[in-house]
Amino acid sequence: MNNQYGYMRVAAAVPRVHIADAHRNAEGALKIMEDAFREGVEIVVMPELSLVGYTCGDMVLQKKLLSDSERALEWLMAETAEFPTIGIVGLPVVFADRLYNCAAIFGQGQLWGIVPKSYIPNYGEFSELRWWVSGYQIKDRMIRFAGQECPFGADLMFDIHGVEFGVEICEDMWVPVPPSSMQAVQGAKLLFNLSASPESVCKHDYLISLIAEQSSRTMAAYVYASSGHGESSSDLVFAGNAVIAELGRVLGVSERFVRNDRMVIADIDVEYISTRRTARNTFYYPEAPEMRVVEVDVDEILRTDSVRRHIEPLYFVPEDEADRAIHCREVFAIQSAGLAQRLEHTNCKTAVLGISGGLDSTLALLAVCDTFDLLGLDRKGIIGVTMPGFGTTDRTYQNALTMIKELGCTLREISIKEACEQHFKDLGINPADRSVAYENSQARERTQILMDVANMCGGMVIGTGDMSELALGWATYNGDQMSMYGINSSVPKTLVKYMVDWYANNRAEGKLRESLLDVVATPVSPELLPADGEKIAQKTEDIVGPYDLHDFFLYCTLRRRYAPAKIAMLASIAFEGTYDKATIIKWLKVFFHRFFSQQFKRSAMPDGPKVGAVGLSPRGDLHMPSDAQERAWLAEVEEMEKELDALA
Repeated sequence: MNNQYGYMRVAAAVPRVHIADAHRNAEGALKIMEDAFREGVEIVVMPELSLVGYTCGDMVLQKKLLSDSERALEWLMAETAEFPTIGIVGLPVVFADRLYNCAAIFGQGQLWGIVPKSYIPNYGEFSELRWWVSGYQIKDRMIRFAGQECPFGADLMFDIHGVEFGVEICEDMWVPVPPSSMQAVQGAKLLFNLSASPESVCKHDYLISLIAEQSSRTMAAYVYASSGHGESSSDLVFAGNAVIAELGRVLGVSERFVRNDRMVIADIDVEYISTRRTARNTFYYPEAPEMRVVEVDVDEILRTDSVRRHIEPLYFVPEDEADRAIHCREVFAIQSAGLAQRLEHTNCKTAVLGISGGLDSTLALLAVCDTFDLLGLDRKGIIGVTMPGFGTTDRTYQNALTMIKELGCTLREISIKEACEQHFKDLGINPADRSVAYENSQARERTQILMDVANMCGGMVIGTGDMSELALGWATYNGDQMSMYGINSSVPKTLVKYMVDWYANNRAEGKLRESLLDVVATPVSPELLPADGEKIAQKTEDIVGPYDLHDFFLYCTLRRRYAPAKIAMLASIAFEGTYDKATIIKWLKVFFHRFFSQQFKRSAMPDGPKVGAVGLSPRGDLHMPSDAQERAWLAEVEEMEKELDALA
């Protein structure tokens, strides 16, 4: 395992099968083991009965085949004695004069254990009770096999470098309570399945969903290998499947119906699996049977390559376009349902929100329109207030006017310039100083206007600030930080942009569509400093950093609970070619400083609907004291800075 970052590299392999030819199958397994070792794989699993062939039928009762498979395993262990890679192969095993369908776990010349199949299918195309006995009740036993004595039974789990893993066979996964579920609640973070599952129309998609579901339910990684080329096609066809899933997400799937060996490799984030389990207090089963844990004593594999898995740069935004569309629709639906409940509860039929012509207020306006449609209310009850100030550009101003008009809402325009100038005069603020008070007084003036307008019409002020701004504290306390319902409060900035874009391309037309697309193209800005002509004077990302990085940091910190060094490493992979390591570390330092120091704003944030896996509500996902210290996190970032400087 890569101890610094908590990954373990695993593989699911599908070698060609030669029915009833154990030695040739062992040679194929050796090639798989050699390839796996070269790739830095720590554990590789092969299909059910991979040393003899699943479809060998009554030949498995032949003494010759039984002894050949035992000798083949012994030969394979000798040939891989120098490999620290753990192999898992399938073969028949006789124990107490009964025949079991088994998985053998071996590595560096040692047979670490043999696990029998628990559930023996005898329905449909399966007639396995003709040959096999269930190993479900085999516990606490030892066996002499392949020249060694090793543990034997369904009660086995294995520990490699402090990471426990379990093994089950084919049908075991398809039953109501799989053995892997019991293994998981006893600590197994990696679950391996040796299968020989025949293909049929539409079965593949269901299989993938089942594997993903089991990895999700067990909070583990599930590594699945099913037989393919070489199995008999007398009545069934075996397509060959190698699948790896982690916590409900499929990391790799092999091509099917091919006539060559294949192997799917992935680095499993065992650290994250452990963290997820620790945070989930319902991850237990009081009736789980006690398991024997075999410590697998093999050398660690040192890897120099990067993490062998895809690292998404935008965790909050699905990469697939179709999935992204579904995601956007869902978020709109959640936002609308949340606000609809609040309006109904308060018997409020008027919504008030400030429309700047920026991304956040645009998304809020669209969501409020959906809410009014859901409730059957006239959109005229949505009062969009545009409040031009010293930094307002004509571009954003015109977009605000167009959207309010085209969506059928009520427009109110109230300039804040004179009020702020009087405020500056009263306080003795020199407007030329461009101080924090100069900027924040504008935000507070706008909030006061919105609250008063709402009071005048019996309406509700809808907050427009997003989750990324909340994470960074990029909001004026008792200014735009405050509202009566924060409809965007758990929508990150990176997703806001895609949602507005999706709405423009799927639900808008004409002038509305043009304005929405222009909003997407407009640089993010609070527009609190006087514009240089039509050029926006403030670009938020120049000040606090790129939102794609900050959203990445936010997800990794709150959802995955990674340490700063791991976040920086993953960001370097995800944003390769976009941001260098120095830039990533620079903004990571900013992120942690702002995240810790600005918690007091989040502690006072208004209600708002949670839409995704991460939320910042003090009443929900983030119970964090405002006085929490940032020192330990920043110290780790500063250490990375020093290391980077030393290399320069």
